[in-house]
Amino acid sequence: MEASCQCGAVSFKTPTAKPLALYICHCGDCQRQTSSAFGASAIFPRFQLPDAELLSCYKRATSSGQTMFCYFCKRCGTRLLHTTPEKNVVSVKGGCIEGLDWKSAIHIWTKSAMVPIPEGSETYSEDSEHTEYSDTGSQESLDQPAGLAG
Repeated sequence: MEASCQCGAVSFKTPTAKPLALYICHCGDCQRQTSSAFGASAIFPRFQLPDAELLSCYKRATSSGQTMFCYFCKRCGTRLLHTTPEKNVVSVKGGCIEGLDWKSAIHIWTKSAMVPIPEGSETYSEDSEHTEYSDTGSQESLDQPAGLAG
């Protein structure tokens, strides 16, 4: 799948034709990060990050004490992806990817939802250990498929 920032300065291809999982997260962290009602993340196997001089990174602590690296375009500020070194996957921000099938999205942290959740969607009031691609914490859960933990 093709992915890029808003201005197009940073672009890359995902390592697989579809994500391992697609999450729509309604937690406070995702609301602040997107300045919106929710964040959308597509989970892919770990891949080489785009080699772009305009790609920048900041890091922050997760709720479990790990360090999350958050990558964005220096030119337009678009958040593109985040990763945690201890994990085998990368979370690509859903709005940066062309052609995602949103029907399979899992809604998490719905107790903080600011918009209605589509009927029939898989939902969890908080993050859940019952989803195949879950861990602990809000955004942190977006990057750890249980089956790929190393």
